[in-house]
Amino acid sequence: MQLQFIVVFVSIIALVAGQENPQYANNVAKPSYEQQQAPMPHSFAWAVKDEPSKNDYSHQQESDGKVTTGSYRVVLPDGRTQIVAYRADENGYVADVKYEGEARYPEYKPSSYNKPAGYPTSSEAAKPEYPAA
Repeated sequence: MQLQFIVVFVSIIALVAGQENPQYANNVAKPSYEQQQAPMPHSFAWAVKDEPSKNDYSHQQESDGKVTTGSYRVVLPDGRTQIVAYRADENGYVADVKYEGEARYPEYKPSSYNKPAGYPTSSEAAKPEYPAA
């Protein structure tokens, strides 16, 4: 019985080891993340300035297919304007970040919220109630 098991086991291993890996045709479509597109020259610019919502931002970019340069700007919640000028090429991405204006924060005012009457205080709420014996 053990000899039969060993023979069958060795036969299976020999069959599996003898199988070749399947070969695929070269004309099979590659996944999109493997496809490389040649860089293309481009240029664009846009801006948004909406007074009611206080949105004020813009972006412009140019590329010759090898070097990309551009800048963008946005008004921050503290009132300053952040301006980023950048350059991207075969050496990487380099950004120059500048700020215009001075940060302004509203003056702190304590809340005028008053706790409604009828709610127990923390010391009253902590007292357990036991039924009379």
